[in-house]
Amino acid sequence: MSDFTSSFWSIFVAAISLLGLVYCVFLLWFSAKIHVGHVGDDGTTGHVWDEDLVEMNNPLPLWWLGLFIITIVFAVVYWVAYPGLGSFGGKLGWTSAGQYDNEVAKANQALQPLYAAFDAQPVEQLAGDAKAMAVGERLFMNNCSQCHGSDARGSKGFPNLTDGDWLHGGSPEKITETITKGRIGQMPPMAAAVGTPEDVRNVAHYVLSLSGSPHDSVRAALGKPKFGACAACHGNEGKGNTAIGSANLSDKIWLHGWGEEAITAMINNGKVNQMPAQEGRLTPSQIHVLAAYVWGFSNKPEVAPQAK
Repeated sequence: MSDFTSSFWSIFVAAISLLGLVYCVFLLWFSAKIHVGHVGDDGTTGHVWDEDLVEMNNPLPLWWLGLFIITIVFAVVYWVAYPGLGSFGGKLGWTSAGQYDNEVAKANQALQPLYAAFDAQPVEQLAGDAKAMAVGERLFMNNCSQCHGSDARGSKGFPNLTDGDWLHGGSPEKITETITKGRIGQMPPMAAAVGTPEDVRNVAHYVLSLSGSPHDSVRAALGKPKFGACAACHGNEGKGNTAIGSANLSDKIWLHGWGEEAITAMINNGKVNQMPAQEGRLTPSQIHVLAAYVWGFSNKPEVAPQAK
């Protein structure tokens, strides 16, 4: 990775650009200085192709030379004004990121009257506003569907937002907080705390038993005492703790896979999950609408039709 962040590539790009311009200037000068050895009185060089195609020794048209020179001058002016020579930023200070930010700011300003009406409504009420939900759907598709899916049902490692099961709580306030600040979920490797590999397998079966999933009852009984190492986060009954984002192990909802193998791997290796914060990418008004849209997945509000 350091190869791409070093100054070499900046120097390489600048050198290629400058060499290309120097070559164009040299080509223009060379074409003006070169002389053909034998030119007849009629201006021909004596070269004939296909019996009647005669090569002439005419100079380049002035309009072509003018355009060539203008192109060279334009390149020099562009390099001075805009970033085109490696890491040189240009005198105008233009950047693609800056232009993007300006365009986003203009778009947000134009949409502010629309969002002002949404801001006045609480999440529960906004979730029933068809116009707001149409905006929320676009926000979700552009910013959330890449992980949670276009239907919000998630996949392995990415939570299902439609089932009412929330690691950090499903209230409007918690959903807004999650979207705004993001989340980092971490389960440390617990194999050393649980005991031997056999103990880990036994705990896996005990975890399966908590939700009534198929399991080995003998192993589950042996694993129950060892589950104490996990109870600090998941609780004695395995129902989890939304205050710290620990999963409910008793509801048959498995974020990272189901079965002895998946649970054993989780105990042995732990897991780190991260949802990126949308603060800074989305405005508070957009987050408010998006929170209402996400809240509506598991609460199914009655959506009022849009006014025509």
